[in-house]
Amino acid sequence: MFRRKFLQSLGLVGAGLSLPFAPAALAAEETQAPAPVGQKLSLAPLTIRGKVHQNGTGLAGVAVTDGYNVVLTDKTGKYTLESNATAEFVYISIPRGHAFPHEKGVAQFYQPIKPGSEKMTADFALQKLTGDDTKHTFVVWADPQMINKKDCQELLTSSAPDLKKLAAQYDQNTFGIGCGDLVWDKFELFEDYKKAVEISGIPFFQVIGNHDLNITARSDEGSAQTFKSLFGPTYYSFNRGEVHYVVLDDVFFIGPPKKYIGYLPEKQLQWLEQDLSYVKPGTTVVVALHIPVNSGDQRRNKLKDEALGGVVSNRAELYRLLKPYTAHIMSGHTHVCEKIFHENTIEHTHGAVCGAWWTGPICTDGTPSGYGVYEVSGGNLQWYYKSVGHPREHQLRSYPKGSVAERPDDVVANVWNWDPQWKVTWFENGVRQGEMQQQVGLDPMAVQLQAGAQLPAKHKWVDPTLTDHLFFARPSANAKEIRIEATDRFGKVYSETLVV
Repeated sequence: MFRRKFLQSLGLVGAGLSLPFAPAALAAEETQAPAPVGQKLSLAPLTIRGKVHQNGTGLAGVAVTDGYNVVLTDKTGKYTLESNATAEFVYISIPRGHAFPHEKGVAQFYQPIKPGSEKMTADFALQKLTGDDTKHTFVVWADPQMINKKDCQELLTSSAPDLKKLAAQYDQNTFGIGCGDLVWDKFELFEDYKKAVEISGIPFFQVIGNHDLNITARSDEGSAQTFKSLFGPTYYSFNRGEVHYVVLDDVFFIGPPKKYIGYLPEKQLQWLEQDLSYVKPGTTVVVALHIPVNSGDQRRNKLKDEALGGVVSNRAELYRLLKPYTAHIMSGHTHVCEKIFHENTIEHTHGAVCGAWWTGPICTDGTPSGYGVYEVSGGNLQWYYKSVGHPREHQLRSYPKGSVAERPDDVVANVWNWDPQWKVTWFENGVRQGEMQQQVGLDPMAVQLQAGAQLPAKHKWVDPTLTDHLFFARPSANAKEIRIEATDRFGKVYSETLVV
């Protein structure tokens, strides 16, 4: 494909490091100053004490952590955490039934640790929600990824108002997760991302992406410096209703210029194991991270090796830790819609808010620019994909005969939020013909907008990518009207009609 050839010319593909997404090396000329060398490592003891309370009344059983150790508050809401000088934050796992503290929508659940401290007091004040949060809603914004002010304007005037309008349909228990690549290496644009969050009107938790890294850092430990200064720790947890939410940092920076892999370091896995030890087996756990834990990219493209920067290499351990729970994983990074199933886990890889890097209305697999919406009741999730500028019912796009060169006699449907529990059927002249045939292929609109002579002027390396969610059917010579119906796993039916 065009993109692979271009990446090969840059030395970014090959040697097991093929990247199925827009590489940071294609961004505009880097303007960041080199990240300063971190302070000298020290194991000097640090004792952190404090209280988690609601209007002065202590809250018992709240998890408090420094990113290494996790302790629970006692019956009076007090805690003591033995830490050391390498810890950067003390933070809490916000308990169910309480509002998310935030500053203009950006979640505030942490306090920085002053370097060199030996003692610290950190209290956390929470407010009780006015209603029950057993039912709640969250949205996942993957890859806003702005590189200039024009991109920011689209986010601020299109995507953010779209989310604000949607959120108004739900109650106070709605929140968002910014699933990484909040910007595209241009740190001054974080302020525009924060403005978009404020416009949405709901609190947002942030995930770090590969384009949110200090790409001149000398190691992974320094690569999140700017992100942390704005949004706090890169891995943490919180609770809403009966669901436990975890945010992880799976972008492991391996050195300048702009090299990384999908990987969960041991320190983070040890923290996660502690965090989950306080969560009852059988609970629904939602994990948000940037790079997909797994994908079908290797299978679809018949690659010898999976992309080190496209999936999490040590995912087996994450799956093991999640095995006692009903788990959902939220990811982005690839700018495509995909569902991956592993035992008790469903991974939702989201189409991008920016689509194909703000070059048009769709991602490279034909998925519209948009975001995931998750309606939660108890431990059960129902979900749909919300296309920016379209109603909720916009869940497929149909194409007439001749749209796919390899199958010129077939009509085609792209059902972007599809998974194997969907049913995609077709009707000819009002008569049901059965299920459409699923086949890996390229979305016709993506081919038109992103390939060959139609290469986007903005980013000429953008290519259409193979997807599993295309469906084909061959009408008869007598066909006058074709109706395509897609029924999701929750029984909701969406349809489009083609006049032949």
